[in-house]
Formats: sequence, C-alpha cells, structure tokens
Amino acid sequence: MSDVGHAPLATPTQGGIWRSPADRPLRLDSGAILAPLEMAYNTYGTLNADKSNAVLICHALTGDQYVASTHPVTGKPGWWTTVVGPGLPLDPARYFIICANVIGGCMGSTGPASPDPTTGKPYGLAFPMITIADMVRAQAMLVESFGIETLFSVVGTSMGGMQVLQWAADYPERLFSAICVAAAARHSAQNIAFHEVGRQAIMADPDWRGGAYELEGVRPEKGLAVARMAAHITYLSETALQRKFGRELQRDGLSWGFDADFQVESYLRHQGASFVDRFDANSYLYITRALDYFDLAANHGGVLANAFLQARKVRFCVLSFSSDWLYATAESRDIVRALNAAGCRASFAEITTDKGHDAIFLEEPALDSALRGFLASAAEKRGLA
Repeated sequence: MSDVGHAPLATPTQGGIWRSPADRPLRLDSGAILAPLEMAYNTYGTLNADKSNAVLICHALTGDQYVASTHPVTGKPGWWTTVVGPGLPLDPARYFIICANVIGGCMGSTGPASPDPTTGKPYGLAFPMITIADMVRAQAMLVESFGIETLFSVVGTSMGGMQVLQWAADYPERLFSAICVAAAARHSAQNIAFHEVGRQAIMADPDWRGGAYELEGVRPEKGLAVARMAAHITYLSETALQRKFGRELQRDGLSWGFDADFQVESYLRHQGASFVDRFDANSYLYITRALDYFDLAANHGGVLANAFLQARKVRFCVLSFSSDWLYATAESRDIVRALNAAGCRASFAEITTDKGHDAIFLEEPALDSALRGFLASAAEKRGLA
C-alpha cells in the first residue's frame, strides 16, 4: 500500500483500545490462546437506533485503524480518504463505520511489540503465529462489544478483502453485504516469494537481534526498508512506473557509483525510509506470514464454493483492477465463480486502470461509482434512509 491520502478527512466519533473480558481469550488457529487481547479501533458516524447501519472496514497489510483521519505518527491523511468521509461512498453521516488495527499489528492492537503477560517484556518471537481467520475472530468480538448483531457491510481491500471473504465463510449470519476489493481467496506462490524476500531482508539485518531488538534498544530499519521497497514494486504496474519515472535521472549526469541515479530508485528509497517510522519489523513478519497461510478453500474440502454455502443471504460485491498483478482479475473471477456456484448473489466489475494495485487508494472514478451503486442498492434493501 502506498502512503497516499486525500482530503476531506473524517473525524473519529470514538476511538481507543477495546480489551476482551478475562473469561473470553482469543483462541488461535495454531492452538495458542491470546490473553489479554487488546484491539485499537476508530469509529466514524453514529450507530442508529436498531443498529442496522454498521460498516466494518478491514485494512490491508500495512494499514491500520486510521482509515479516514490523520495518522498520529506520520501526520498524513488516512489511508482511504477517497472512499470514507463526508459526501463519499462510505459517508459517516449515513453509516457507523468501524476500523480496527488487526491483531499482530503495531498501532495499539496486541502484537509482537505488546508485553507478554508471562514476562512483562515485549513478546518478540514468543508471539504466537496468527491467521486471517484469527484476525476476523478478534474483529467479531469487537463488533459484538458494540451490541451489533448484523453488520450492514464488511468492506476490505487487499488483505482486508481476504478478511471480508473469511467473514462471509465464518460469520455469514452476521452480514447483510460484503465488498471485496482487489484480493484473492488464497495467496499465490509469487506473492509468498515476494514476502519471503522481505522477511529475509529483515532477519538478515544485524539489528533484528533474533526478534529481540526492542529489548536491546535497536531497530532493524535497513532490513524493514528493503522489505517495503520490494513489496512496493508489486503495488505498481509497469505502465505506472514508466509514466511516473521512466529512466529519468535524479540529477544531471550519472554518479558512476551506487547512489540513487534514477528517480525510481530515489522513490523506492523514500518509501522504505518513511515506512520504518510507522511500522514494526516483527509485525511485518507475522502479518505477511498470515497472508501466506491464507487459503480459504483449504478448510472446506479444497472447494472454494463450499466456504460460501451458508452465505446465500449475503449480498456480495467483488471488484478488481485490470493492471493489478499482485491480485490479478483472474483471482477475483475465481471468487465470483465460487459465489455463484454456492448460490450467492454477487456483483462483479473489473475496473480499467493502469495504476496497478495502488488504484485502491487513488482517485478512481469507476471505483467510486461501483461502490456508490452497490451500497445504495444494499441500503435500499436494508431499509436505511
């Protein structure tokens, strides 16, 4: 995900840290138990009297709860201010919007940097492995704490889209609609490969210290920056890179060395350097691993349609981008075919753009139109004024 933001900003109605009751720990797919559990979240708008206008937004790999408001670390606008805000498809004047930092994250939810209750020190690599299903299980507990029985919609992009699919598989009775943008039902070998390059870059940094860098007062910034650079390439299309940078030089003439001669090199270095200010290296390891483990069909007899058999009452919208090679349109079509095979109602659109995966976060009129149309239809069926 690029560091892209646009005005206008929405002001969170409420935000903070939700803590699970002592008698309700989070049981993980690995068999481990996570307790205590904390989730950092923001809400925008007002929950109506019958609690029928709630929308849960699930964030991508490097996102967080600051979906439409200023990020406290970077000072930049929220990550989806093209979609969430006054007059936008997800308008807080109409919907009660919830966005939470996933477990394993580093913006307040329980993750590798959180204190291990058995030692009082940061978990580091003692933190248990997590899955997309674990993230969704924690979100369901948070949503329940608001007294919300059925979400009007769960919406997600990229990794967030995977969470949407997991919601539909695990909690179909708690959804009225679901919007999955630029995602897949399983992580491809190519994507696993890119993640492994990033993880190895982090772990090869001498300051990683076997994951115990916080205890030793250092941070593996160089390794994390390289991981970000490698991942960022996958968010852009070749056309977008050529249009933005081509082979333009950063300065007059070549350096005849290994400085950033080309503008694209300087851009990637900037992306890496700015990323380490707001993200934790161990969180990057754990969340990318959760993505790699994701295969929704695996627990349903290897048949994706089986995952959606109980979701026939849910209205689905699946969107992809023509130039996205991280999660290509073919993968979205696979999701739609599985939904159709399960007897679900599914709308699908491939948005033509040369912006690659990053089109999610940029001004894209066709995306705006698709979201508005689907949400308006679903809201009418839901009886939302």
